[in-house]
Amino acid sequence: MLILAFESSCDETAVSVVRDGREVLSDAIASQADLHAIYGGVVPEIASRKHVEAVALLADQALREAGVSREEIDAVAVTYGPGLIGALLVGVSFAKSVAFALGKPLIPVHHLRGHIAANYIAFPELEPPFLALCISGGNTMLVDVRGYTDMEIVGATRDDAAGECFDKIARVLGLPYPGGKPMDDLARGGDDRAYALPRSHVADSELDMSFSGLKTAVVNLVHNAAQKGEAIDRPGLAASVAAAVSDELVPRTIAAARQLGRSTVVAAGGVAANSRIRADLERACRENGLRLYLPPLRLCGDNAAMIGAQAYYESQCSPYADMELNAYANLPI
Repeated sequence: MLILAFESSCDETAVSVVRDGREVLSDAIASQADLHAIYGGVVPEIASRKHVEAVALLADQALREAGVSREEIDAVAVTYGPGLIGALLVGVSFAKSVAFALGKPLIPVHHLRGHIAANYIAFPELEPPFLALCISGGNTMLVDVRGYTDMEIVGATRDDAAGECFDKIARVLGLPYPGGKPMDDLARGGDDRAYALPRSHVADSELDMSFSGLKTAVVNLVHNAAQKGEAIDRPGLAASVAAAVSDELVPRTIAAARQLGRSTVVAAGGVAANSRIRADLERACRENGLRLYLPPLRLCGDNAAMIGAQAYYESQCSPYADMELNAYANLPI
């Protein structure tokens, strides 16, 4: 089954052709990161306009690189939530027009389900059930993946996402947007014990997390140092932040896997590219006898290949969408 997939939930426009949920024939991406960097974050209106400018050309590019014609496509897939509503609407509207023009079925895909499915591309042997740690700029959650389309959130952040925490702290430190990779690079040369930073505990739910306190603590630390004219150990602070975030994520991931009886753990999302989190997950899973799947860095960020991968399984379990399909800024997994 050949699926033409579209992703436009934030600031990457992406189009991919995927065969049978596992084989990527093309994956064309137009990133807006440099454009939004001058604002220190994504400007929704600008993101939407740039999606409009890029999506048609990327669709032609994806088909050309895959070596398939429009008529050979069996279905069209699109991210319909969650994300920036204007950005999502561009992708949904274009995908609906393509499906209508070609007379092909339309498959709506949840963005986070797509991130999880990126692992199916990298690891053809991977099958549910497993526990997924989904960590990105907008979401942080533990998901029990009981089947390809049967999922349940068992733990999540109560406020900020892990990726948002990295981005906001990066801005305070004067690092470029997006802040994840610059923070990771800076932390590599730092002492992760340089600063004592808070770790959250949610009293009524041991698998839930909170990152707002960590973000506020670091912002206050940097501002207080500036007011006193004191120097900040920037590598040490970045390393301490990475350690604090990892200490929130990794123990809860192991605890959730044990509670659910899962022997396999999967990481997904942009923050899954963080070197400290990857290393800590590898060590913890090894010590606890769990099999771990970490997506390659190229599949951690937003892309359309992951949407095409998940769409294949959605098509087997859910009805196709009609031309009334809408986009949703918030959407349960």
